[in-house]
Amino acid sequence: MRKRSVVAPDWWDYTTIDDGLVRDVARLTVKDLEQLSRPGFRVVMYDTIESFYLAEALEYIEAWKQSTPDNPCGICGPIGPTEQLPLVAQIVNATDMDLGALDAHFWGMDEWVENGKAVGLSHPLSFAKCDLDLCFNRIRPELRMPMANLHFPIDLDGYSESYDAVSCKLMQGGQGDVKHWAFNDPLRREGAYADAPPTPEQYRQLGTRIVDLHPMTVMQNARTSGGGNISLVPTQAATVGPRETWKTEKVSIWQAGCHDNAFGMRLTTFMISKGIADAAVPMSLLADHPNVQFNFFRPGIGPCEVEMH
Repeated sequence: MRKRSVVAPDWWDYTTIDDGLVRDVARLTVKDLEQLSRPGFRVVMYDTIESFYLAEALEYIEAWKQSTPDNPCGICGPIGPTEQLPLVAQIVNATDMDLGALDAHFWGMDEWVENGKAVGLSHPLSFAKCDLDLCFNRIRPELRMPMANLHFPIDLDGYSESYDAVSCKLMQGGQGDVKHWAFNDPLRREGAYADAPPTPEQYRQLGTRIVDLHPMTVMQNARTSGGGNISLVPTQAATVGPRETWKTEKVSIWQAGCHDNAFGMRLTTFMISKGIADAAVPMSLLADHPNVQFNFFRPGIGPCEVEMH
């Protein structure tokens, strides 16, 4: 029987993985991480925070440049990080990029849920509100894509079906403390998964859905978005699933060192590189996606060693 989580015993998470794997990962240097690229998985380093977020913003532009009215396409993007969003708007305005004429599309990855429904734009932590405030409402009106081309996980079935109707060239993401992309958190340790987490194949069948959030995720979002006020953070969210993720041509994960820690960034990089997929570490399931890129702000990775503060 696998170990119980040391932070949430009723859940699966990365604290239930093998101790030998933990020791191997903790020894990795930043140079070791750079060498973990393989066919289908690329590790990219940036030495300045400006180049890091500019490169993230340019992924939006490159995806939208491929769109045409006859073959519309777009990008799925995260809230966390958010620093790229104003840069996207600035580039669109500076280059007079007519997103409407291109029939460009955008998917928001996830949204908070309260009382069984996705929160509205009036909620202070609304992800859709953040996308609009930091990016799309900053684009000049004559260059904006129509609202119908902005897809948020409110109507879950319609959102999922949109990945079949329009080509998603790229899915961006960050990595949370619990090693998720979007809100694909580990599952509770109950029922069929009382003794072992779902297999990678089982987890990859999950589509857009409402999820219960792992306690680590709730605490992290209180820290990063609410000044530590945990009462602001819902305990459920609507999220894009692995099923939709595997319909995208490429997955690009951006890690500046602001969300996950030195060990966590090493862990998922190593697991994906070595083909170790475990649903207790959801990000590791991307080991089976054919085109994944991890992007790091090199100074943000930090050492994985004992430091007393």
